[in-house]
Amino acid sequence: MTNPCILCVAITGSVPTKAANPAVPVTISEQIESTHAAYEAGASICHAHVRNADETPSSNPEKFAALKEGVQKHCPDMIIQFSTGGRSGAGQERGGMLKLRPDMASLSVGSNNFPTRVYENPPDLVSWLAGEMRANEVVPEIEAFDLSHILQAIQMHKAGALYGRLYVQFVMGVKNAMPADKEVFDFYVQTMKSRAPDAAWCAAGIGAAQIEVNEWAIAAGGHTRAGLEDNVRLDRTTLAPSNAALIQRAAQLCEKYERPVASCADARSILGLRPTTD
Repeated sequence: MTNPCILCVAITGSVPTKAANPAVPVTISEQIESTHAAYEAGASICHAHVRNADETPSSNPEKFAALKEGVQKHCPDMIIQFSTGGRSGAGQERGGMLKLRPDMASLSVGSNNFPTRVYENPPDLVSWLAGEMRANEVVPEIEAFDLSHILQAIQMHKAGALYGRLYVQFVMGVKNAMPADKEVFDFYVQTMKSRAPDAAWCAAGIGAAQIEVNEWAIAAGGHTRAGLEDNVRLDRTTLAPSNAALIQRAAQLCEKYERPVASCADARSILGLRPTTD
């Protein structure tokens, strides 16, 4: 077995609530506990959002600091990736936590439609967020909702605007954005291989598309993401009992395609990250 597969757990996000699934972790302590269980199930990256007590999204750096401290205590070698997504704040508020120097942070390099709104990522904000990541030695994970985002990320990396190794995540299945389409997925993979052969890539499927996109990514030699942020169900009639259960399901696909689940050390090496968090 070769070519380890990195599993990222998207623990909370900004949208799912306990009304949708009681297992969604909201408080910092719940998120730490859920992350630790997913870590033990094979996740080497924690993709983190934070919430207010009423479950609304937040970009409060103090909340991110508490989450980072707790994850590092219980999962000392796990890669911590903060979200700079637009649901949690506006403008430069979205990057206020980057001074905490997580290993990674999500970065969207273009705008697109979401289910009920436009996800706005204007060029000046993208440039500022990328600059803050460079200044704090935070490796971006590009969240690509469209082909143009992949091409823009490749161009920005070649121009030196992105810190570290290029890592692009294909996000598929968001309503009004790119659907989970195998032909499009294959084109994305070929685009990465031909235009950025030294880059790494992963894929995330939203809702029912999660398991499908997990399998496509693992079979094609990439990395993948699972978790309650993206999908609160195991199937149409069964709620996912935990983030760990969704990671375990992805790990079973790794076994099916004879790919080892990447350890945290493997993942840090693949992504060119510092050996341990600080």
